[in-house]
Amino acid sequence: MPRPVSDIPNLGPASEDGFARAGIHSAEELIALGPDAAYLRLMRAGTKPHFIGYYALVMGLQGRPWNDCRGAEKQALRKRFDALKASLGGNDKGRLRLEAALDEIGVGVRR
Repeated sequence: MPRPVSDIPNLGPASEDGFARAGIHSAEELIALGPDAAYLRLMRAGTKPHFIGYYALVMGLQGRPWNDCRGAEKQALRKRFDALKASLGGNDKGRLRLEAALDEIGVGVRR
């Protein structure tokens, strides 16, 4: 039986809801995708990018507490996070909302 997303450290019910909207329904799916692909799907599903949420996910997938991220590691994760945001194509928030709405009713773009 698949484990809920909230079984991953640092992720709770709100994260579980967000990942479900992005089509990720189990801890196993999230682990298989990895943090970058999963967070990109989360943003494409309409979740506003948030650096702490991103690195909490990265730390959780490593079995570490969210506040364990410091120094050079945190700086490197910030660069990855910024690259993920940039890969969305700028500030096209209206398109992200439209994609999220289409995904929610089951007619969104298949990725």
